[in-house]
Amino acid sequence: MDRPAEREWARHWKHEKLPGLDLLRARYVSHTFRRHSHEGFTLGAISGGVEEVGMPEGIVTARANSVVMINPEVPHSARAGGPEGWTYATLYPSVELVSGIADEVGSLRGTPGFDSVIAHDPHGAELIRAVHLAAEAGNALAADSLLRIAVARLLARYGGRLPSRTPQDSGARTAAAARALLAERMADPPSLEGLAKELDTSSFALLRAFKRVYGMPPHTWLTDARVRRARLLLEDGTAPAEAAHTVGFTDQSHLNRHFTRIVGVPPGAYRRERARKNVQDR
Repeated sequence: MDRPAEREWARHWKHEKLPGLDLLRARYVSHTFRRHSHEGFTLGAISGGVEEVGMPEGIVTARANSVVMINPEVPHSARAGGPEGWTYATLYPSVELVSGIADEVGSLRGTPGFDSVIAHDPHGAELIRAVHLAAEAGNALAADSLLRIAVARLLARYGGRLPSRTPQDSGARTAAAARALLAERMADPPSLEGLAKELDTSSFALLRAFKRVYGMPPHTWLTDARVRRARLLLEDGTAPAEAAHTVGFTDQSHLNRHFTRIVGVPPGAYRRERARKNVQDR
């Protein structure tokens, strides 16, 4: 009998003629995504199995022909909802890309987003898969057209206005200041107590405020931020070992573990896909 890892596969990549979009198509069985967030949107189409998505409001179960829609900077996790795992195609469009489509169709005012996390939408799911198939076939015109049709459809059906992220109270402002300090000192961050002292607050008050605002404690946020920074370094051709050192991971294996649990593929595979794109761009 094959082992779960042998039944898993994934490709996380970019098409050179589809700026502002990352693509992931995968089957996962034992793999789990740790709590993290994305700068842009997540639009996933489940084609088989069951995925359990951990959202701030609770677990969402996604089955075949479901579409999962996650707004920027919303913390979430994911795991298989059954022994067969789940198969899906996911689009990661940037905020600018989605906002541009919303402006073109004129369906929403303000910053666009999604009011629903999950919807049973066979046609929407098929459109997301069609974007992948067209991109993988090298048909950028079709992929770009289908992408815009898919996003416009989802915004029309499930769209809403994203709330402002401007800190509204002293706790939120303290959390924002803590996040800025952690981002600045990513490779050598202070302890929670040291961070609290710099911000003239207590450790527990900072911990509570940070979790309330960002949906995760500071150390989890820092790991996510390090992986984001490592992605940029890998896209520029930096070797995984050097990227690990630059962002503050202990060693490459430490980067490998966290990167794979957040991005869905190992850093080496991620870098190879970006290197392939850079060669095609020349």
